[in-house]
Amino acid sequence: MRDDPTNENVTPASKLARPFFLALGWVAVVLGVIGVVVPGLPTTPFLLVALWAFSKSSKRFYDWLYNHPRLGPPLRDWRQQGVIPMKAKVLAIATMTVSLLWIIFGIADDWVLPTIVAACLIPPAIFILTRPSQPK
Repeated sequence: MRDDPTNENVTPASKLARPFFLALGWVAVVLGVIGVVVPGLPTTPFLLVALWAFSKSSKRFYDWLYNHPRLGPPLRDWRQQGVIPMKAKVLAIATMTVSLLWIIFGIADDWVLPTIVAACLIPPAIFILTRPSQPK
C-alpha cells in the first residue's frame, strides 16, 4: 500500500468468512458510489465499511479502493488525519436534527422518546463536530 502509512492491519479473515467480507465490501462500494449521485445517501461511511471489509478479504481490492483517484482521497484523509469534510458534517447534523424534530413533533406523545433519541444522537454529533474539516 503505497499511501497507507498506518498499514491498518490488512489481515485476511478465515477462509469461510472471506467471501462474506468480500461481498460486504462490494455492496458497500456500490452503495457508496450511488451515494455520490443520490442526495442524502452518504458516500464515505459506505466506503469506509468497504475498506474495512476488503482489509479482511482482499489486499488487492483494499489497495485499489484506498488508492482510487476519486474514491480514495476522503478515505486517506480519514485514515491519516481523522478528517470529516464540512459538507458531510452539515449533512449529518442536519439529518440528525430533522430526525429529532420529526420525532418530537410528529411521533412522540410525551418527552421520553425524544429524550432517548437525543441522548443517542448527541454523542455522535459531538464526535462529528470535533473532527477536523480539512487535512492539515
